[in-house]
Amino acid sequence: MAANNRRMSGKKGAQVGSGGQRRRGLEGKGPTPPAEMRKGHKKNRVAGAKAKQAARRPATLKSRGGKGTSEMVVGRNSVVEALREGVPASMLYVQQFIDNDERVREALQLAGERGGIHLMEAPRPELDRMTNGLNHQGLVLQVPPYEYAHTEDLAAAAYDQGQDPLIVALDGVTDPRNLGAVVRSVSAFGGHGVVVPERRAAGMTAGAWKTSAGAAARTPVARATNLTRALEGYKKAGIAIVGLAADGEHTVGDLEALGGPVVIVVGSEGKGLSRLVGETCDYRVRIPMPGGTESLNAGVAAGVVLYEAARRRS
Repeated sequence: MAANNRRMSGKKGAQVGSGGQRRRGLEGKGPTPPAEMRKGHKKNRVAGAKAKQAARRPATLKSRGGKGTSEMVVGRNSVVEALREGVPASMLYVQQFIDNDERVREALQLAGERGGIHLMEAPRPELDRMTNGLNHQGLVLQVPPYEYAHTEDLAAAAYDQGQDPLIVALDGVTDPRNLGAVVRSVSAFGGHGVVVPERRAAGMTAGAWKTSAGAAARTPVARATNLTRALEGYKKAGIAIVGLAADGEHTVGDLEALGGPVVIVVGSEGKGLSRLVGETCDYRVRIPMPGGTESLNAGVAAGVVLYEAARRRS
C-alpha cells in the first residue's frame, strides 16, 4: 500500500490554486501581426530605418516634382486618338463580347504595336464601376501618373547643354489643351521646360498630351508648390522673369532680356497674371495687336514670345 502511495505521489497534476492559468495559456492571442510590426524582425528594422530617413529629409524635397494622378480615357474614339498621339498608357481594358468594329480593331493594333500596354478583358459591369457609369463603349485606357520634374532641374539642364535657360511658367491656366499647346511651342522654339502650379492649374492629363502632339515626351513639365517662390528662386539664380500683360511697360520686340536666361510667365486669358506673380516679374511686356483683339490664349501668346526669344538667340 505504501508502495502504491509512493507511485501515485510521483505523478504530475494540476497544482492547487492555479486558477486556470494553464488553460488561459492555451488560448489564442489573435492574428499574427505583419512582419513590419513585429519587433526584432528584419522587415521591422528596415521599415524603422526608412521612417527615420524620411523624417530627416528636408521638407523642400518632399514637395518638389512628384507624380500626378492616374486617369482613364473612355470611349472608342477617345481611346484611339490617345493611342495615335502617343499618350502614355499602361493598360487597355476591353469589354467581353464587344462588337468588333474598326475602332476596336485599331485600338488593339496600336496597343500591340507600341508594346508595354497590357490588354485586359473585363465584363461590362466592371467597366461601368471603373468609369463611374460613363459611356465607355467597351474601351477604357489606363493612363499612368505623370512624372513631374523639379523646377530647378529645368535651368540645370539648360546650363549643362551650354545654353541660357528658356522656360515658360503658367499662372492660373486651367485648360489642359492650353498647357499642351505651350509644351508644343516650347519644344518647337528650343525651350527647356514648362512650370505649372500644383493647385488650381492644368496638369499633364491625357488631353494635354494629345494637344502637345508628342512634344510632351521631349519637354519636361515641372510642378511648383508655390509659383511665386519658384520664380524668386530663378531670380536668385540670375534668370530674368518676364511676365505677359496687356498693359506691360515693354513690347515683346524691344525687350533685350529675351535674348538671355529668361522665364516667360503667361497668365490666364481672363484674369492675366495674379498680383503676387506680377510683382515678382522683372519686366512686364505686351504683344502689340493692331487688329484690336483684346487677348490671346496662353498657347498662342507663349508661342509669339518664344519665337522672339529664339530669334534673338539665333
